[in-house]
Amino acid sequence: MKSWKTTLAGVGAIMMAVGAALSAHFDSDATTVANWGAVMAAVIAGIGLIAARDNNVSSEQAGAK
Repeated sequence: MKSWKTTLAGVGAIMMAVGAALSAHFDSDATTVANWGAVMAAVIAGIGLIAARDNNVSSEQAGAK
């Protein structure tokens, strides 16, 4: 995990998406529904951020050949 900044942003995005879905599911209002499209978009963005590498990490430092 040499790209700690983007990895941290990706984990944060996924945690926020899961938290939003759980809060919509477990609140006391039965008419509240989670926006699953937004949740999935945030999860996909988080996965993309985890897979990305920081701009200040060279290809050699990241392990590319």
